[in-house]
Amino acid sequence: MAAKSRSKNKDNARRAKKKTSILNTDRVDYVDWKDVNLLRRFMSDRSKIRARRVTGNDAQQQREVAQAIKNAREMALLPYVTRITQQRGGRSDRGDRGDRGDRGDRGDRGDRGDRGDRGDRPPRPDRPPRQEAPAAPAPPAAPAPPAADAVTEDVPVAGDGEE
Repeated sequence: MAAKSRSKNKDNARRAKKKTSILNTDRVDYVDWKDVNLLRRFMSDRSKIRARRVTGNDAQQQREVAQAIKNAREMALLPYVTRITQQRGGRSDRGDRGDRGDRGDRGDRGDRGDRGDRGDRPPRPDRPPRQEAPAAPAPPAAPAPPAADAVTEDVPVAGDGEE
């Protein structure tokens, strides 16, 4: 019994209709860096320059478009990066709170502090036990003031006025 070949003929799969360039259809002979509307058609939603196979440009057109986009970016007509923010992998059971919303009072955190209580967890078998860092030496103490019943000597000080 002959085995069926499930792979498609790659030559036929690659021969799709060649894309025509926007520059050819609009009969644009010079790509101006100030024409922001035209240049945006060659950029992705994240402000990346689209590839030749996507836009249908030939090599010379692609060079001109890329250079015009870079000039327009330098002149602050086009952004270098457009940030797209969206919730990734979120849960769908958020209810009326939207994506974040008010969490409400979480109650007393007790003595857990910011990081939670980690004292009841057993040590990990793949790591050696942690060594406690030696305590820093205490700073030297200031000399204590003399006691009230201590006798002090009068020592002349320079510039005291006594000679």
